Amino acid sequence: MKSKELFPSIFSRHAAAYDRRLDEIMSRGEARGRQRVIDLVEARPGMRILDLACGPGNLTRRLAALTGPGGEVIGVDLAPGMIEVARSRQIPSARFEIMDIEELSFGDASFDAATCGHGLQFVPHLEAALGEARRVLRPSAKFAASVPVGSPSHGAQEVLDAVVDRHLPPRPRAVDQDATRATVSDAGALSGAARQAGFASARVEVIEEKVVWRSAEHLVALFTSWWDCAARMERLDEDQRAAFVDDALETLRARYPGMLETTARNLVLDASA
Repeated sequence: MKSKELFPSIFSRHAAAYDRRLDEIMSRGEARGRQRVIDLVEARPGMRILDLACGPGNLTRRLAALTGPGGEVIGVDLAPGMIEVARSRQIPSARFEIMDIEELSFGDASFDAATCGHGLQFVPHLEAALGEARRVLRPSAKFAASVPVGSPSHGAQEVLDAVVDRHLPPRPRAVDQDATRATVSDAGALSGAARQAGFASARVEVIEEKVVWRSAEHLVALFTSWWDCAARMERLDEDQRAAFVDDALETLRARYPGMLETTARNLVLDASA
Protein backbone atom coordinates (compact mmCIF):
# COMPACT_ATOMS: atom_id res chain seq x y z
CA MET A 1 0.00 0.00 0.00
CA LYS A 2 1.20 3.52 -0.78
CA SER A 3 1.77 6.27 1.78
CA LYS A 4 -1.22 8.40 0.84
CA GLU A 5 -3.52 5.39 1.07
CA LEU A 6 -2.10 4.09 4.36
CA PHE A 7 -1.28 6.95 6.69
CA PRO A 8 -4.24 9.36 6.41
CA SER A 9 -6.65 6.63 7.51
CA ILE A 10 -4.42 5.46 10.37
CA PHE A 11 -3.88 8.98 11.69
CA SER A 12 -7.57 9.79 11.30
CA ARG A 13 -8.61 6.80 13.40
CA HIS A 14 -6.19 7.70 16.19
CA ALA A 15 -6.25 11.51 15.98
CA ALA A 16 -7.76 12.17 19.41
CA ALA A 17 -5.29 9.88 21.19
CA TYR A 18 -2.39 11.37 19.23
CA ASP A 19 -3.52 14.83 20.31
CA ARG A 20 -3.69 13.89 24.01
CA ARG A 21 -0.26 12.29 24.10
CA LEU A 22 1.53 15.02 22.16
CA ASP A 23 -0.16 17.88 23.96
CA GLU A 24 0.83 16.42 27.34
CA ILE A 25 4.46 16.11 26.28
CA MET A 26 4.56 19.57 24.72
CA SER A 27 2.90 21.15 27.75
CA ARG A 28 5.67 19.73 29.94
CA GLY A 29 8.34 21.11 27.62
CA GLU A 30 9.61 17.64 26.72
CA ALA A 31 8.99 17.72 22.94
CA ARG A 32 12.24 19.55 22.33
CA GLY A 33 12.42 18.85 18.61
CA ARG A 34 9.06 20.44 17.92
CA GLN A 35 9.79 23.30 20.32
CA ARG A 36 13.01 24.00 18.42
CA VAL A 37 10.96 24.30 15.22
CA ILE A 38 8.80 26.97 16.87
CA ASP A 39 11.86 28.83 18.11
CA LEU A 40 13.63 28.78 14.75
CA VAL A 41 10.86 30.51 12.78
CA GLU A 42 10.80 33.38 15.30
CA ALA A 43 7.03 33.79 15.17
CA ARG A 44 5.81 37.26 16.09
CA PRO A 45 2.60 39.29 15.82
CA GLY A 46 1.36 39.87 12.28
CA MET A 47 3.19 36.97 10.63
CA ARG A 48 1.48 34.54 8.27
CA ILE A 49 2.77 31.01 8.92
CA LEU A 50 2.05 27.68 7.25
CA ASP A 51 2.12 24.57 9.46
CA LEU A 52 2.66 21.53 7.24
CA ALA A 53 1.38 18.08 8.30
CA CYS A 54 -0.16 19.91 11.25
CA GLY A 55 -1.95 16.91 12.76
CA PRO A 56 -4.41 18.00 15.46
CA GLY A 57 -2.84 21.46 15.64
CA ASN A 58 -0.44 21.14 18.56
CA LEU A 59 2.22 23.34 16.92
CA THR A 60 -0.38 25.47 15.15
CA ARG A 61 -1.97 26.52 18.41
CA ARG A 62 1.33 27.65 19.88
CA LEU A 63 2.32 29.50 16.72
CA ALA A 64 -1.06 31.25 16.59
CA ALA A 65 -0.58 32.49 20.14
CA LEU A 66 2.69 34.11 19.03
CA THR A 67 1.44 35.65 15.78
CA GLY A 68 -1.89 37.09 16.91
CA PRO A 69 -3.52 39.47 16.87
CA GLY A 70 -3.08 40.49 13.27
CA GLY A 71 -1.35 37.32 12.11
CA GLU A 72 -2.59 34.01 10.79
CA VAL A 73 -1.44 30.39 10.98
CA ILE A 74 -2.80 27.86 8.49
CA GLY A 75 -2.46 24.19 9.31
CA VAL A 76 -2.71 21.60 6.54
CA ASP A 77 -2.81 17.81 6.78
CA LEU A 78 -3.91 14.92 4.57
CA ALA A 79 -5.73 13.09 7.40
CA PRO A 80 -9.36 14.28 7.74
CA GLY A 81 -9.54 13.02 11.33
CA MET A 82 -6.58 15.18 12.32
CA ILE A 83 -8.13 18.27 10.73
CA GLU A 84 -11.43 17.56 12.49
CA VAL A 85 -9.69 17.50 15.90
CA ALA A 86 -7.70 20.63 15.02
CA ARG A 87 -10.81 22.56 13.98
CA SER A 88 -12.61 21.52 17.16
CA ARG A 89 -10.04 23.51 19.15
CA GLN A 90 -11.40 26.75 17.62
CA ILE A 91 -7.99 28.38 17.78
CA PRO A 92 -8.05 32.16 17.30
CA SER A 93 -6.04 33.35 14.28
CA ALA A 94 -5.74 29.81 12.93
CA ARG A 95 -7.52 27.78 10.30
CA PHE A 96 -7.11 24.25 9.01
CA GLU A 97 -7.38 22.62 5.58
CA ILE A 98 -7.17 19.06 4.27
CA MET A 99 -4.28 19.32 1.84
CA ASP A 100 -1.38 17.33 0.39
CA ILE A 101 1.88 19.05 1.32
CA GLU A 102 3.33 17.87 -2.00
CA GLU A 103 0.66 19.93 -3.83
CA LEU A 104 -0.12 23.11 -1.89
CA SER A 105 -2.95 25.29 -3.19
CA PHE A 106 -1.41 28.57 -2.00
CA GLY A 107 0.18 31.19 -4.22
CA ASP A 108 3.90 31.79 -4.57
CA ALA A 109 5.63 33.78 -1.81
CA SER A 110 2.50 33.94 0.35
CA PHE A 111 3.92 33.04 3.80
CA ASP A 112 6.40 34.59 6.20
CA ALA A 113 7.48 31.20 7.60
CA ALA A 114 6.63 27.51 7.45
CA THR A 115 6.93 24.67 9.94
CA CYS A 116 6.59 20.90 9.97
CA GLY A 117 6.58 18.84 13.15
CA HIS A 118 7.31 15.15 12.50
CA GLY A 119 5.65 14.99 9.11
CA LEU A 120 8.30 14.94 6.39
CA GLN A 121 9.08 11.25 6.94
CA PHE A 122 5.61 10.29 5.66
CA VAL A 123 5.76 11.96 2.23
CA PRO A 124 6.63 9.67 -0.67
CA HIS A 125 8.21 12.49 -2.71
CA LEU A 126 10.33 14.55 -0.35
CA GLU A 127 11.67 16.75 -3.14
CA ALA A 128 8.11 17.79 -4.01
CA ALA A 129 7.20 18.61 -0.41
CA LEU A 130 10.36 20.66 0.14
CA GLY A 131 9.92 22.38 -3.22
CA GLU A 132 6.37 23.37 -2.36
CA ALA A 133 7.45 24.69 1.03
CA ARG A 134 10.09 26.82 -0.70
CA ARG A 135 7.65 28.05 -3.36
CA VAL A 136 5.09 29.47 -0.93
CA LEU A 137 7.68 31.27 1.21
CA ARG A 138 8.66 34.90 0.75
CA PRO A 139 12.35 35.69 0.15
CA SER A 140 14.53 35.00 3.21
CA ALA A 141 11.60 33.38 5.06
CA LYS A 142 12.36 30.52 7.45
CA PHE A 143 11.33 26.88 7.14
CA ALA A 144 11.90 24.57 10.13
CA ALA A 145 11.03 20.89 10.41
CA SER A 146 11.64 18.17 12.99
CA VAL A 147 12.02 14.51 12.06
CA PRO A 148 12.28 11.64 14.58
CA VAL A 149 15.24 9.37 13.95
CA GLY A 150 14.86 6.79 16.67
CA SER A 151 15.76 6.27 20.29
CA PRO A 152 19.05 5.29 21.89
CA SER A 153 19.04 1.54 22.55
CA HIS A 154 18.79 1.53 26.32
CA GLY A 155 16.43 2.18 29.21
CA ALA A 156 12.66 1.87 29.46
CA GLN A 157 12.09 2.18 25.72
CA GLU A 158 14.32 -0.83 25.05
CA VAL A 159 12.37 -2.85 27.63
CA LEU A 160 9.06 -1.81 26.08
CA ASP A 161 10.28 -2.54 22.54
CA ALA A 162 11.11 -6.10 23.58
CA VAL A 163 7.51 -6.61 24.76
CA VAL A 164 6.24 -5.12 21.50
CA ASP A 165 8.33 -7.59 19.52
CA ARG A 166 6.85 -10.49 21.51
CA HIS A 167 3.23 -9.53 20.92
CA LEU A 168 2.62 -7.14 18.04
CA PRO A 169 2.84 -7.60 14.27
CA PRO A 170 5.26 -5.41 12.28
CA ARG A 171 4.38 -1.72 11.96
CA PRO A 172 2.44 -0.68 8.86
CA ARG A 173 4.82 0.09 6.01
CA ALA A 174 4.20 1.97 2.81
CA VAL A 175 5.89 0.68 -0.33
CA ASP A 176 6.96 4.16 -1.49
CA GLN A 177 8.69 5.44 1.66
CA ASP A 178 12.21 4.07 1.51
CA ALA A 179 13.87 6.97 -0.32
CA THR A 180 12.32 9.60 1.92
CA ARG A 181 13.14 7.70 5.11
CA ALA A 182 16.76 7.30 4.06
CA THR A 183 17.10 11.04 3.36
CA VAL A 184 15.40 12.42 6.47
CA SER A 185 17.38 10.12 8.78
CA ASP A 186 20.71 11.53 7.57
CA ALA A 187 21.61 15.12 8.52
CA GLY A 188 23.74 15.76 5.47
CA ALA A 189 21.23 14.27 3.06
CA LEU A 190 18.36 16.23 4.59
CA SER A 191 20.13 19.59 4.42
CA GLY A 192 21.25 18.76 0.87
CA ALA A 193 17.69 17.94 -0.16
CA ALA A 194 16.52 21.32 1.15
CA ARG A 195 19.17 23.15 -0.86
CA GLN A 196 18.29 21.15 -3.97
CA ALA A 197 14.67 22.24 -3.46
CA GLY A 198 15.75 25.86 -3.77
CA PHE A 199 16.45 26.97 -0.22
CA ALA A 200 19.32 29.44 -0.07
CA SER A 201 20.70 27.88 3.10
CA ALA A 202 19.99 24.79 5.15
CA ARG A 203 21.50 23.15 8.21
CA VAL A 204 20.41 20.33 10.49
CA GLU A 205 20.66 20.06 14.27
CA VAL A 206 20.49 16.90 16.36
CA ILE A 207 18.05 17.38 19.24
CA GLU A 208 17.89 14.88 22.10
CA GLU A 209 14.75 14.79 24.22
CA LYS A 210 13.81 13.00 27.41
CA VAL A 211 10.25 12.25 28.49
CA VAL A 212 9.51 11.46 32.14
CA TRP A 213 6.61 9.15 33.01
CA ARG A 214 4.98 8.94 36.44
CA SER A 215 4.73 5.16 36.34
CA ALA A 216 4.62 2.14 34.06
CA GLU A 217 0.84 2.63 33.82
CA HIS A 218 1.32 6.20 32.60
CA LEU A 219 3.80 5.15 29.90
CA VAL A 220 1.83 2.14 28.69
CA ALA A 221 -1.49 4.02 28.57
CA LEU A 222 -0.08 6.71 26.30
CA PHE A 223 2.21 4.41 24.32
CA THR A 224 -0.68 2.12 23.34
CA SER A 225 -2.69 5.12 22.12
CA TRP A 226 0.14 6.39 19.89
CA TRP A 227 -0.56 5.91 16.18
CA ASP A 228 2.22 3.39 15.56
CA CYS A 229 1.36 1.06 18.45
CA ALA A 230 -2.40 1.58 18.10
CA ALA A 231 -2.32 0.65 14.41
CA ARG A 232 -0.46 -2.57 15.20
CA MET A 233 -2.85 -3.43 18.05
CA GLU A 234 -5.81 -3.09 15.68
CA ARG A 235 -4.76 -6.41 14.17
CA LEU A 236 -5.09 -8.26 17.50
CA ASP A 237 -8.20 -9.59 19.18
CA GLU A 238 -9.27 -8.38 22.61
CA ASP A 239 -7.47 -11.16 24.52
CA GLN A 240 -4.24 -10.58 22.59
CA ARG A 241 -4.36 -6.83 23.28
CA ALA A 242 -4.92 -7.47 26.98
CA ALA A 243 -2.00 -9.91 27.07
CA PHE A 244 0.28 -7.32 25.50
CA VAL A 245 -0.72 -4.61 27.97
CA ASP A 246 -0.36 -6.96 30.95
CA ASP A 247 3.09 -8.09 29.80
CA ALA A 248 4.21 -4.50 29.21
CA LEU A 249 3.07 -3.40 32.67
CA GLU A 250 4.58 -6.40 34.45
CA THR A 251 7.91 -6.13 32.64
CA LEU A 252 8.27 -2.37 33.16
CA ARG A 253 7.24 -2.49 36.83
CA ALA A 254 9.87 -5.16 37.51
CA ARG A 255 12.62 -2.89 36.14
CA TYR A 256 11.17 0.51 37.04
CA PRO A 257 8.90 0.39 40.11
CA GLY A 258 8.49 4.18 40.21
CA MET A 259 9.06 6.99 37.74
CA LEU A 260 10.78 6.17 34.46
CA GLU A 261 11.97 7.97 31.36
CA THR A 262 12.34 7.42 27.63
CA THR A 263 14.71 9.21 25.31
CA ALA A 264 14.42 10.15 21.64
CA ARG A 265 16.51 11.81 18.96
CA ASN A 266 15.30 14.25 16.30
CA LEU A 267 16.89 15.94 13.31
CA VAL A 268 15.73 19.56 13.03
CA LEU A 269 16.04 21.28 9.66
CA ASP A 270 16.66 25.04 9.70
CA ALA A 271 16.33 26.44 6.17
CA SER A 272 15.99 29.92 4.67
CA ALA A 273 14.31 30.73 1.36
